[in-house]
Amino acid sequence: MFSMDGETLVRCPSCDGYGWLDEEDGSTADCGWCAGAGYVFRSEQGTDRVIPESDYGRVAGELEALERERLREMGYSGDAKKPWEQAIRLDRNDGLAQRGAPDA
Repeated sequence: MFSMDGETLVRCPSCDGYGWLDEEDGSTADCGWCAGAGYVFRSEQGTDRVIPESDYGRVAGELEALERERLREMGYSGDAKKPWEQAIRLDRNDGLAQRGAPDA
């Protein structure tokens, strides 16, 4: 786990790593807790704070790793799938999924 000056990077508890929140009017806004980053610094005492812009260069690699982990938890593999291979299209009977592969 990445640590800098006794603080670790953690997923934002407010937006769960998304960096934004849905507003009541249907719009979205950057998360105020993490300033849209999706992650915060957490102290040894459990206090969270926004990642300062000046620290992004030092933590960029760790943020990328945390984001890959979050996406994998949601089922993203990083591999592209053809429309007729995508479960969501098959589940909703999408026309592209129904036509199948172009040579089929």
